[in-house]
Amino acid sequence: MDDVSAKLSVIIPARDEEASIGRTIEAVMHGKPREVIVCDAQSTDGTRAIAESMGAAVVTTEPGRGRQMDAGAGVATGEWLLFLHADTLPPPDYPRHISDTLAQPGVVGGAFELHIDAPNRSLRIIEWFVSIRSRWLSLPYGDQGLFMRAETFRQLGGYGDLPAMEDYELVRRLSRLGRVRLANAGVKTSARRWLNQGIVCATLTNQACIIGYHLGVKPCRLAAWRDGRCVGTRDTKTRGHDADSNHGRGGADRQGSA
Repeated sequence: MDDVSAKLSVIIPARDEEASIGRTIEAVMHGKPREVIVCDAQSTDGTRAIAESMGAAVVTTEPGRGRQMDAGAGVATGEWLLFLHADTLPPPDYPRHISDTLAQPGVVGGAFELHIDAPNRSLRIIEWFVSIRSRWLSLPYGDQGLFMRAETFRQLGGYGDLPAMEDYELVRRLSRLGRVRLANAGVKTSARRWLNQGIVCATLTNQACIIGYHLGVKPCRLAAWRDGRCVGTRDTKTRGHDADSNHGRGGADRQGSA
């Protein structure tokens, strides 16, 4: 473990991810981070056993991706935090890319380019729009592997109790503190959401959630739009919280891109 890797804690929210968690942890371990923390939301399959067998620390939480990532960050000991979805593979030498990005003047956080693991041409178009949005609007999403200093994450107050849009909300608050930049490398994420829902449907649903968020639609309703159900949570928060406010808990399912 070099000095760069020793600074990094990798936090992976997971729920019933036995089909992908092993591959993700294996890729993460190649970077020799300080620690790998899998935040398991009461999986009923072999997710926890696989993670433990591969040397990851496992934290058990209630379902909700924001809640899971906050729990992982709460026990992390690294100076830097990487939040990585359970079906997403980091690039080779990802700790060095994180270090190089955070070393840029005024940068408070970042993410990676998005590569979707399927050959569909329409997914290449989505990747292009994600890159433009991330670079010009400083709005990467969680499936791009968000990273920042642990001190910055604590300053933001974590993800919080939002059943949808928790990544979007966090990045908006993060960008108020400084620059959010893309690393010169890309993650490879599963295409399952786009292929299961349909590429057009998944993309339009995501855009509807973003518009609804800015119009003040309640997060629980946004979660229902996204996946047809509402994660159990207090539906008292809407949007635009300050960094020191008490946020709600997050949703367990993937937020789509583009």
